[in-house]
Amino acid sequence: MALKNAQYDIIMKEYNHRQFQNKHLQDEHIQEAYAAIPRLEAIDQDIASLSLKKAKDLLFEQPNSFDLPAAIKKLSKERQDLLKEHGFPSDYLEMHYTCPICQDTGYVGSEKCTCFKKATINLLYAQSNMKELLEKENFKLFSFDYYSDRIVNEATGQTALDTAKHALGIAKQFVANFDITFDNIFFYGDTGVGKTFLSHCIAKELIDSSHCVIYFSAYDLFEELAKSAFSREKDDESNAYIFDCDLLIIDDLGTELTNSFVASQLFLCVNERIQRKKPTIISTNLTIDNFIERYSERIFSRISSNYSMLKLIGEDIRIQKRLLGGKK
Repeated sequence: MALKNAQYDIIMKEYNHRQFQNKHLQDEHIQEAYAAIPRLEAIDQDIASLSLKKAKDLLFEQPNSFDLPAAIKKLSKERQDLLKEHGFPSDYLEMHYTCPICQDTGYVGSEKCTCFKKATINLLYAQSNMKELLEKENFKLFSFDYYSDRIVNEATGQTALDTAKHALGIAKQFVANFDITFDNIFFYGDTGVGKTFLSHCIAKELIDSSHCVIYFSAYDLFEELAKSAFSREKDDESNAYIFDCDLLIIDDLGTELTNSFVASQLFLCVNERIQRKKPTIISTNLTIDNFIERYSERIFSRISSNYSMLKLIGEDIRIQKRLLGGKK
């Protein structure tokens, strides 16, 4: 996944900050050591003078004037001995990097360092609005224990357990094929049956593989869109991350105050992301009939023809957990 320019700038700004901080720390060490051991400053000046003299000798074709590496080695040995004698680490005057591999540049040659990839994932977590949630809600912690094999969907004949297994399979397939197949998911069903949990499972897998995932409750999403729509200062990039992020999650659709503006913005968001082939996950407690009544047949038609429709059934998992004291 390619970072947006603004995201890349945030990461590189942190690298610049690291470089500044580490150089500042090195300067403090040098000043402290020079004050305690005046000979150290003279050694560094001697090394600089010898290097300059050698450069001039080479320029004027006098390459055998003296052995620069041997001279520097001798002076460096003296410096290390002096530091140890006065209780300083032997590398006290050297630059210390947060990441020695890339020396706080983010790159090893032309390749991104492993620390850059880690910084990318950390940034994506921070921007996803989901960091703490995903520590508790992910595929590893998904359990079928809360889904009954006695509760049956009369329309399909499948039990709550069957539907949960099917939904989990689709969710994992969605992740596995994310970079090669354009798909969207519409989770619907009663409150507390795992719709949001499965959305979070998908989000964690994708963020951990450096994809940009943005999570919004329906209320927060339409608040954000309203700010842009009614702002006096129009900014073409104000909602770019909503339309361009690798995955947008709209949770609890139907809990917001619905009006013509909300319906139009929902269509805009859904349609824009379909046109850009940017996957979206929507979860709602509304029935299909209630959804159509609230948002229109037009919006539902756009969703149903471009989304995998997954209905979950069963008893409220949150209530089950409270009754069991969190033992499952």
